Amino acid sequence: MKLASFIVQGRSSYGVVEGDQVIDLETVKPTFGSDLKQAIAHNRLGELTRETLAGLPRIPLAEVTFLPVIPNPGKVLCIGINYATHVRETGREMPIYPMIFTRFADSQTAHLQPIVRPKASHKLDFEGELAVVIGKAARHVKAADALDHVAGYACYNDGSVRDWQKHTIQFVPGKNFPNTGGFGPWLVTGDEIGDPQDLELTTRLNGEVMQHTRTSDMIFDVRRLIEYCSTFTELAPGDVIVTGTTGGVGAFREPPVWMKPGDEVEVEIARIGTLRNSIVDEQ
Repeated sequence: MKLASFIVQGRSSYGVVEGDQVIDLETVKPTFGSDLKQAIAHNRLGELTRETLAGLPRIPLAEVTFLPVIPNPGKVLCIGINYATHVRETGREMPIYPMIFTRFADSQTAHLQPIVRPKASHKLDFEGELAVVIGKAARHVKAADALDHVAGYACYNDGSVRDWQKHTIQFVPGKNFPNTGGFGPWLVTGDEIGDPQDLELTTRLNGEVMQHTRTSDMIFDVRRLIEYCSTFTELAPGDVIVTGTTGGVGAFREPPVWMKPGDEVEVEIARIGTLRNSIVDEQ
């Protein structure tokens, strides 16, 4: 099942994506929850049966404005240097523990919405990644049980302002400029994905392939990331783990490749979909 958050006719809603339409869940919000995060927390997604959806309005996707998959996550935990190919291009040592930094919810942007190049820097880079959305509370979870706590998966572009990222050893400033983290187009539930380490990921800039990998190249896989993160914090429904990027980022190309206004960047993950964003300048 594919679930999207969106705005239509001036109101925010969420729904089930089928083909080029979305089934609007506005009328079931009193029981399911006011947004997708609440619907996940209330454990209602399993009730979205064919019978439940039959009488609900369908809206063409072309008529909605997408929101980030989870517009209001309590936590966005991002994993740095988590693909062997990316470790090699950075010249770093292989990590012993996951490198974790945070994103703020208001730094995100949605499918078909612009990623904004900030006034402070033009070194705006792309990072195609798999996002994991937590489905039920997770604390001290063992890796073997970790996927039981996953609601689903989405595409993510961890847009990075590289010089600000490198001001200190802490990445946070370069990862939290407004409207730089693309999150979409929708959540695909875990039952449709199966093994999250068996997915093909491709990042394209203006149609040119810049990154191409399989998620099996992760150093710390999804199960281990949930185990690790749930040890130092309680993961709540709607929290997001952004699992890291592969080699091919713009900063390590010769010459470097930075995203600029007028560019279009896509992150495609097999069995999930394609997240697409244009680049604009901050006004």
